[in-house]
Parts: sequence; C-alpha cells; structure tokens
Amino acid sequence: MKKYAIYKGDNGYYYYEYCDTLEALKGTGFEGIITKDRLPVVLDGQGGYYHFDKKNDYAFQEIVETDAECPLPLEKMFFKNDEGFKLGWMSPDGDTYSCDYTGHTKAAKAIAAKFFPETEYYERTLGRAGLIKIIDSWDGTERKHGQFVYSASGKITKRQADILFDLGLYENPEVQKLINDCQDYW
Repeated sequence: MKKYAIYKGDNGYYYYEYCDTLEALKGTGFEGIITKDRLPVVLDGQGGYYHFDKKNDYAFQEIVETDAECPLPLEKMFFKNDEGFKLGWMSPDGDTYSCDYTGHTKAAKAIAAKFFPETEYYERTLGRAGLIKIIDSWDGTERKHGQFVYSASGKITKRQADILFDLGLYENPEVQKLINDCQDYW
C-alpha cells in the first residue's frame, strides 16, 4: 500500500508519493540517500524529493493510502465542467477537463485511462474521439498569450461550439473556421 500527499491547485488536485518510513523508500531509488532523520518526504515524480512539512505547505490537503496506481479520480485531478475553465480538454458532449498551460498531456493520459484504457497514444486517441484542446498560445508577433482551440479532426460538434461561445472563444479565427467547416454536419 502506498501513501500519497494530496494537494489542491487552481485546476484540480494533484499528488506526490509520500514516504514516512525507510521501508516506504524501498524501490524508489532513494534508499540510502534519505535517512530516517529526514523523513517524512514527498517524491516529486521528477527524480527529486523534498521534506514534507504539513504546517507550512499551504496547498496540502490530506494523506491518502491506496493500492491504486492513481489515488485520485479523473474529475478531481482535472476539474470537470469547472466554472473557471480556461485551458484543457473538451469532449464532443461539451464536458470540460481543466488543466494548466503545461498539463494537457498529463490530462490526456488520465482521460484516456478512463475512457480508452487500451491506448498508448493519448492525445491522438482523444483527437480521433472528437475531443478538442484549448491551449494557451503565444501569437509570436504581438507578444501576448491567448486561448487557442485545436481540433485534431478539424471538426467540432454543435455542443462544443455552444460551450466555446459561453467561454468567450467564439470569435477566435480558428473557432470561426471550425464552425464554418462543420455547420453542414449539425
């Protein structure tokens, strides 16, 4: 059974492996590196770790103990249909999964694990299934960031168009092109 430290971010909850005993460090690569006096620690999943301090970690929520590969459900890690949605993935039915500007691949992996568990190519699978990606892009000329909508298939559903309108993205040039190209299918 593994322990995980659960944290709350702006777009969902996230987790790191939590180790509070030397035994918990077995198989992590940190055996012999982290000593008992440095415990508890959180492994950052990037090859590093840091001392866990519950009192001074403002984003920390709880410790979860589980045998599951992932201690959180998809909808908790990537808030589903969140009022503050800005970036992430949108299903053909208009359901949104929030992530930050660097979290699209991680979100795609979690979405695919739930809906397409046999796939190895997460983003491609989601694109073929009609999900669209809302990303933060830099236009390269005006040096400003903005939301950009990407459809791997070049199509969107009427429901996606309606949600894009609600999000204030209806006037984006790529959204207008998608709408014009798809109106015959609606």
